[in-house]
Amino acid sequence: MLKPSIIGRLTHFARDRRGVSAVEFAFVAPVMIGLYLGCAEISDGVAADRKVSLTAGALANLAAQVTTISTTDMSNILDASSGIISPYNAANLKMTVTCLKIDATTGAAKVAWSAARNTTARSTGSTYSFTSSNNALDVKGSYLILSEVSYAYTPTVGYTITGTLNLSDMMFMSPRISPPTYNNISCS
Repeated sequence: MLKPSIIGRLTHFARDRRGVSAVEFAFVAPVMIGLYLGCAEISDGVAADRKVSLTAGALANLAAQVTTISTTDMSNILDASSGIISPYNAANLKMTVTCLKIDATTGAAKVAWSAARNTTARSTGSTYSFTSSNNALDVKGSYLILSEVSYAYTPTVGYTITGTLNLSDMMFMSPRISPPTYNNISCS
């Protein structure tokens, strides 16, 4: 029996196509898995950010549509607003609702009252400074309900890359009927 030459063996090896798809899959699989996990992680983060915005809107809206808010009412408003963040952990949610009175002569916005959950409320009587993006709301002699919401979002897979992300949003709303009184503190 004749032994094939080295050149013959190399030619036979080069023409052999068995296992090519396994090798190609080994090259492509990590990229495909990374893309899948990345898309899932981004989608989850966008969903959490959207829920933060919805929570800020609901908090301002609920506080703006009443004229008197008791401590129990405020607790219910904060509970209802924090329910929006579900299925994410509401313990990571920080919420503040504030009634701002804008002075008719100076135009300075002062905190009339503030309530918060998982964070510190704004100090009564402190000045609120509008940023350039929302300074059109600084109308002399008016009142605003300000809600501020932040959420510490921890990505499931990408935590080692990004760490915890702080998602936040704020919402201004005019009182519907009259500036609400909270815990016997008038906003007007």
